[in-house]
Amino acid sequence: MPSTVNTAFSEFMRDTVNLDTVVTSTAQSSRDWLVDQIDKFDSKEGFPTLYNDIDIHFGSFARRTKIRELDDIDLIIGLNAQGSTYLQNIWGTIEMTVPDTAGDLTSLCHDYTKKLNSRKVINKFVSELKTISQYKNSEIKRNQEAATLELKTYSWTFDIVPSFITSAESDGRTFYLIPDGNGHWKKTDPRIDRDNISRINQKHNGKILNAIRLMKYWNKRAAMPTISSYLLECIILSYYDSKLTVSDYIDIEARSLFGHLSSAIYNDVYDPKNIQGNLNKLTYDEKQKISTKSLNDYNMADEALSFETSGNHKSAINKWRGILGDSFPEYTE
Repeated sequence: MPSTVNTAFSEFMRDTVNLDTVVTSTAQSSRDWLVDQIDKFDSKEGFPTLYNDIDIHFGSFARRTKIRELDDIDLIIGLNAQGSTYLQNIWGTIEMTVPDTAGDLTSLCHDYTKKLNSRKVINKFVSELKTISQYKNSEIKRNQEAATLELKTYSWTFDIVPSFITSAESDGRTFYLIPDGNGHWKKTDPRIDRDNISRINQKHNGKILNAIRLMKYWNKRAAMPTISSYLLECIILSYYDSKLTVSDYIDIEARSLFGHLSSAIYNDVYDPKNIQGNLNKLTYDEKQKISTKSLNDYNMADEALSFETSGNHKSAINKWRGILGDSFPEYTE
């Protein structure tokens, strides 16, 4: 049991917020084994030709911003477009047109068309995953954008997202094309999210990931509307991208982030990939409630820091328990 705020936060981050290191290692091994099994689908008749060069881990587990308990792991599995073309309409929906020469893809088109059906592509993954003997007792199904593998032996699921890569567009950019949930396709680029968080974290000597995880924990339990995980990450990363220095103490950073969020939540937050536009779809009422909660917790954190500065660690820790809940360690002599 801790007698100082610093030891309380160290214990809290290690035992409550951050993923257990054994779980992380097991999950990574399980993920890599799954990818090896999917690679074998390439030899199956009727399965789309794989393009392993564009496989990529994405989502908060890949970005190392996932908090306990580990619930899902996201994978993009690359496919060879075999000469297919794509066209984006004014609403952003992308249709992929398959040439007659793209053998395995022609059977996965919308009925009586040459338009590739993303639902049928996902269903192909679902069918093949069910042939892996180690997953025979697992639940495997299609959701909006992925084939979901819900394991019986572990707490997490795998979301397996099929994807194609575009040729360079007029601005020189390439994009991943993934299912849009409606049978067609949409653009994304997880490389930008990966590189963005890596750059900003390195800029501040590796201190940003813990700050993001702490704020995700707070967001998950706070008595207010929940901010989407990705939106919260983008707000925090933008904040740290503009800062020159960061404190070595996470409680100081938490106080600063509460203060920043109380006003930043009202702002538009643009997709760093420059694909989705404004990510902040919260209503004004939701923004107001989040702002009020953030400001209240900023004030409580400020009081905690004042107690800590005066040497009253018991009162400081109790203030943090008021912000972060009963899972935050209690003070002990």
